[in-house]
Amino acid sequence: MSDQTRASQDDWDAHWEHYAQSAAENPAQWMRHEIIARLLCEDAGKGAMQLFDLGSGQGDLVQKLEPLLPGARFVGAELSERGVAISKRKVPPATFLVADIFAPPASLNEFTNWATHAVCSEVLEHVDDPVAFLKRARDYLAPGARLIVTVPGGPMSAFDRHIGHRQHFDRLKIRSMLEQAGYSVERTYLAGFPFFNLYRLLIVGRGGRLVQDAQTGPTGAPSGMARFAMKVFRVLFHANLLDSPFGWQVVATARKASS
Repeated sequence: MSDQTRASQDDWDAHWEHYAQSAAENPAQWMRHEIIARLLCEDAGKGAMQLFDLGSGQGDLVQKLEPLLPGARFVGAELSERGVAISKRKVPPATFLVADIFAPPASLNEFTNWATHAVCSEVLEHVDDPVAFLKRARDYLAPGARLIVTVPGGPMSAFDRHIGHRQHFDRLKIRSMLEQAGYSVERTYLAGFPFFNLYRLLIVGRGGRLVQDAQTGPTGAPSGMARFAMKVFRVLFHANLLDSPFGWQVVATARKASS
């Protein structure tokens, strides 16, 4: 990202080098992707879907969605060359681009007003000016396109700070930011209660030691302890609520104006 959108210490190639496998096995990521897939499948069969993944990471979301949305076209924009390379191996039919939407490369031009749907999942907490990011994202959405956003709520952990979180969100904050960026908000959710909250509390309590739990070498493989905990919580997460007053996973759906 440009200086406007991130601090100089953010290194996404290093992030995916050290945490790729931990991210893929993270039950919180699994939960978010389940929610996103559920929301997108509501629109399946309503016409050709063209989905833009804003901050596509290592392609895990697109890999999940491709078999669920037959006929859909997928484009992902990601800052990390390493993340894009991994994504292309995971989902060869999709298009993944190394791109900063604050300084868009020419390769993004063909996707102006292109997407019928877009996802911005766990990105805005890394951005210094989320409203400006959301405004730029509108350039790639067709009129009336639907945007799904996920951002973290609840307390921030040492690991969150280590990977560059600037802030966490609540229902009112994400609604306000989307509206400031020119979107019409459909709905906000506070997902994940009760077991995602418990998972997050354990992460907060683990403190800086979690950095080593999640990273054990250049492959980004998590430690045995971390892997066991993630497997247990993935089972428990089936019982999480999509919305309640208490959930710490903030989700919003919004639309770009039709004209």
